[in-house]
Amino acid sequence: MESDDCNKNQSKLLEGDGDKKPKDCLLGHMEISVSEAEKRATGTLNIRDFYTVYLIETKVTDSDWKGALINSCSLWRRYSEFELLRSDLEMSYPYIVMPTLPEKKVMYAWQKVATDTFDPDFIDRRRVGLESFLLRVASHPVLSHDALFMSFLQKEDGWRDTLKESGYLLIAESRFKAFSVSVRLKQPDKRFESIKNYGGELQSHLGELLRVRAKLAGSLFNLHRLHANYGRVFSEWSAIEKEMGDGLQKAGHYLDSLALGVDSILEEEELIADQFKEYLFYGAALQSVCKRREALQLEVEQAEGLVSAKSQEKEKVQLGKVGLMSRLFGSVDTDEVRELKVSALDQRIEEGRSSVKAARDRLNTFSGKALVDIDRFQAQKAIDLRETLASFVILQIKMSRKGLQTWIRICKCLESIP
Repeated sequence: MESDDCNKNQSKLLEGDGDKKPKDCLLGHMEISVSEAEKRATGTLNIRDFYTVYLIETKVTDSDWKGALINSCSLWRRYSEFELLRSDLEMSYPYIVMPTLPEKKVMYAWQKVATDTFDPDFIDRRRVGLESFLLRVASHPVLSHDALFMSFLQKEDGWRDTLKESGYLLIAESRFKAFSVSVRLKQPDKRFESIKNYGGELQSHLGELLRVRAKLAGSLFNLHRLHANYGRVFSEWSAIEKEMGDGLQKAGHYLDSLALGVDSILEEEELIADQFKEYLFYGAALQSVCKRREALQLEVEQAEGLVSAKSQEKEKVQLGKVGLMSRLFGSVDTDEVRELKVSALDQRIEEGRSSVKAARDRLNTFSGKALVDIDRFQAQKAIDLRETLASFVILQIKMSRKGLQTWIRICKCLESIP
């Protein structure tokens, strides 16, 4: 079943948008799955630290493709290693709306769902989420070609050393702090302002949807559990009724079945909720891209400000004896000193203009790549959320039909009573 789900997910990601052919990506040449999860322990018997590892399995499906390290591989990774991979990809490709990881702790869950991160159901849902993350990276036209990603999939020993060699661990913290600083731009780009606002609205709307869904799930669970009480009453009642006994007992069994059936329904619903959570986190990823662009635009504006300041300083130096303050305080430069100052300022201004051009080139390159990837994200989001919402509606219809069928059977049982 897990293998079938994995193949189905990979096929969906490869299908792309309408009649467009899928771009060349890793998922077109290799199958990737996170098939198992295992709880492990470190330390002594008295002091033990538990953690969970996930089994990543890869298999090359294209015999002509030579991009893999080996044709098939199985290795275990911790959740923290997935976090390191995502952070490194985010640093290497800051213009990409980065695929998101599943939640680290339970969020927006209905009351019966365990909040223990070692709960088997939570671990299995996280396993599905980690697989989805790998499939999204492997289907991305840029990320899927990253050498570190392939190393993560197929190089169990020494993968962390590759991270250290890249210098990621040394620069990540300072870079991300810089990106997180709130900046006020003189001329913010309306396109990216709109995208950043949309990211916040996406988070807000999906967060509210998940909150309402959690409340409804709790109410639904309690309502169905009340049917178990009805079932018990009907069963006990049947023991004291000779003529009505069989009908009452059957009705009680149907009520018990309806009460117990809500568990599987809400477990399916929790999996659908996880798909909404993925795009809840995508809202933050979308905003992060916009904030990184803001940091680049701030560099441009600061460089332009420096050139403007030096140009004004040059004008003042060129005034020389004409300057009022110079005449009042007697600090008048000679022509030779003034020429030297102007020459030095000209050099600084030229260097500043070069810095402005370089910063603007970086900004324009980033903006172009970011807009392309945001368009890709928006197209994929429309497909995914449409399917998720349809699945949610179908599940509600399925649940309602089951309840209706149960009550029809109960009515028939009661009608059969002489």
